[in-house]
Amino acid sequence: MRAPPGPAIQSQLSSSVGPPSMMPPPSSPFATPSWPMQQQGTPSAPVPGPPPTPGMFGMPPPPMQNQSMTTTIPTVGQTGAPMAGPSKIDPNQIPRPSSSNSVILHETRQGNQATIPPPATSDYIVRDTGNCSPRYMRCTINQIPFTGDLLGTSGMQLALFVQPLALPHPSEEPIQVVDFGESGPVRCSRCKAYMNPFMKFIDQGRHFICNLCGFTDETPRDYHCNLGPDGRRRDADERPELCRGTVEFVATKEFMVREPMPAVYFFLIDVSMNAVQTGATAAACSAISQVITDLPEGPRTLVGVATFDSTIHFYNLKRALQQPLMLIVPDVHDVYTPLETDVIVPLSECRQHLELLLESIPTMFQSNRTSESAFGAAIKAAFLAMKATGGKLLVFQSVLPSIGIGALSAREAEGRTNISAGEKEAHKLLQPADKTLKTLAIEFAEYQVCVDVFLTAQTYVDIASISAIPRTTGGQVYYYYPFSALSDPAKLYNDLRWNITRPQGFEAVMRVRCSQGIQVQEYHGNFCKRIPTDVDLAGIDCDKTFLVTLKHDDKLQDGSECAFQCALLYTTLYGQRRIRVITLSLPVTSMLSNLFRAADLDTQFCCFLKQAAIEIPSRPLPLVREQVTNLCINALFAYRKFCATVSSSGQLILPEALKLLPLYTLGLTKSTGLRIEGNIDERSFWINYVSSLSTHLAIPLVYPRMLSIHDLDLKEDEESVIPPCLPLSSEQVSKEGIYLLENGHDCLIYIGESVSPDIIRKLFGVSTVDEIPTLFVLQQYDNSLSKKLNEVVNEIRRQRCSYLRLKLCKKGDPSGVAFFSFMVEDKSVGGLSYVEYLIHIHRQIQNKMAS
Repeated sequence: MRAPPGPAIQSQLSSSVGPPSMMPPPSSPFATPSWPMQQQGTPSAPVPGPPPTPGMFGMPPPPMQNQSMTTTIPTVGQTGAPMAGPSKIDPNQIPRPSSSNSVILHETRQGNQATIPPPATSDYIVRDTGNCSPRYMRCTINQIPFTGDLLGTSGMQLALFVQPLALPHPSEEPIQVVDFGESGPVRCSRCKAYMNPFMKFIDQGRHFICNLCGFTDETPRDYHCNLGPDGRRRDADERPELCRGTVEFVATKEFMVREPMPAVYFFLIDVSMNAVQTGATAAACSAISQVITDLPEGPRTLVGVATFDSTIHFYNLKRALQQPLMLIVPDVHDVYTPLETDVIVPLSECRQHLELLLESIPTMFQSNRTSESAFGAAIKAAFLAMKATGGKLLVFQSVLPSIGIGALSAREAEGRTNISAGEKEAHKLLQPADKTLKTLAIEFAEYQVCVDVFLTAQTYVDIASISAIPRTTGGQVYYYYPFSALSDPAKLYNDLRWNITRPQGFEAVMRVRCSQGIQVQEYHGNFCKRIPTDVDLAGIDCDKTFLVTLKHDDKLQDGSECAFQCALLYTTLYGQRRIRVITLSLPVTSMLSNLFRAADLDTQFCCFLKQAAIEIPSRPLPLVREQVTNLCINALFAYRKFCATVSSSGQLILPEALKLLPLYTLGLTKSTGLRIEGNIDERSFWINYVSSLSTHLAIPLVYPRMLSIHDLDLKEDEESVIPPCLPLSSEQVSKEGIYLLENGHDCLIYIGESVSPDIIRKLFGVSTVDEIPTLFVLQQYDNSLSKKLNEVVNEIRRQRCSYLRLKLCKKGDPSGVAFFSFMVEDKSVGGLSYVEYLIHIHRQIQNKMAS
């Protein structure tokens, strides 16, 4: 019983530039090795702000007006010909992310023109003035090329990044809910787009023209309103759907095939010998017990618990029983649910039994000697219990599934080897072992069961196969490797709590519609897709992002606007059926220079990142690295050839909006997903993490934030808890210093070999580095340095909505090698230095210019 395909919904993004009139190409590039901003004419609309501050959610530079369109990197080489000899670039003069603690105030439209959104990695507050907030939807280019040929010439990609339930800034106005009663929201009768600020009313308001398909509709009688002198409805500012880019409509009966589902949470816990002995079972039970109080209150919240090793154990939680009753399912090849009722019961009726059970499980299985895991059979049995309602299935798994449905033991030995052992074998191991779990996942999605898997592992567990289930059902994979009973229970609890308490919905359907001339090419993300136009989401939450690639199917009109509308039909935690409509309208241009001026660095790079993740399981790593580098080169070559004036070949000319694209692309080529070293599960997890990754976390993943923390008590910054970031170069790392590096998922603390014992004592409460475990829990001690470090770590965790386990790194140890592998700007086994990479890109552009 799946949700019906949702009606089209519209939303608008808050970014764009003005009319197609555009500043001319730069008159001359700079010949000096500096980075001034050169004024190239007077722009006719808001221009892009400064480049994003990677890894710094909440720290952008303020928006800038009249910004140069060009950045020039002088190189010292053979002037007038492609560089053949040694070339030099001053490392101090190359583009790097800038740090700023300013908060950007962003209006999505000004003077009836779309505005360029702030960097996704910045701290901004949005005022929705017609286009949606860029948190919900942003486009790779904030002016739309009028033909596919112009897009092709630019070398850039046209795509939307949609995060329909994204967290707003606390200072932003909440999305308004509109209830049209039994008649439902007003829509275009042809394309089913929803009413939005860009539909034009004519004939004294008696008709309206759809801004997506151009069809003229009659205005419903009870929705009629006269027009003012400006042609707008007189009530436009009072109706959210006519003045806001994002609104939420109350869904009518036509959007339901059944009553909205209850909030169902089923917890499935691995109690095999390894899980119990490593403390993973106890950590899972403790985390679940603590988050019970965070579940939605009321009679519609249902819960269930089961455990598994080589068999499956359900528990009857009915209140009438004196204590929970275990019911064992021994057949792991043809599973069933032992009870039609009482396996999933209202939380309000079983809270006491549930707490008792969770407290007892680790003790009940403490002597368990069963090492096998019936993971596939267990999730199938849990699904059978949830089939009638749907809901969230949260699975805690510690070992490789080895028995019953979907057993995966055959690949364990191969998975333990390094990826570098054989690229051909690595490809096979990065793909599911067979179709068993994927087939199960499609059935789960059909019945609205969303699966999240918490992998508390010590060894290879075949994430490539297991992840097919969360990816298809709108869930996600959490990976704790190697699981530490000392430090990981805190992260497990925080991850589980955020999973349950974050804004989310059930039984969802999403569709993106475009103006005539543009159409959706493909959707990418965590979902199930049955028909070309819709994606089905058993679960949807505020962290999930979807890449929607676009293509031209006709010529657009220069000077007009092109609209995109995302409609998300979903059920709230409290059983309300809603339609969130997100609308973005951007100007159409015939000028190539406009496209580069309006390029969005974050989303352009996100395309590279997500496309690389899609390619990794089926192509050799060197080819994927070459592919992403070529994507970067193609865009920069197009700008150099068509938008920049003739200059010395000894200068690399970059569009100002994309000047950091080479740095981020280099970071991608050196990232976990594209490194030769590492193991299969790490790369598989990286691929899955990237698949639904939000835009503001994409850049820190490849260009992390590095801070010096040994001198925190000497830094005074009243605006921000977090000090300025350091470039990712080993030259920045002193042997007397301590450094924190975080990428939104992991947090490494590197301690130099000559750090003062006094600093170590202040921060860690011990005398020597050797006394600190590799995975540790940060304590606060009675001194200002310790206090400031705790403030920094807590602020990072708040920004990332993630607990970020802490890992100690030190020189001469594999952990130290891991830390320095994130020094993107250094030359390494994994690739060129940043300076060398710029020279490589410059050479390639010169070669293309000469051909």
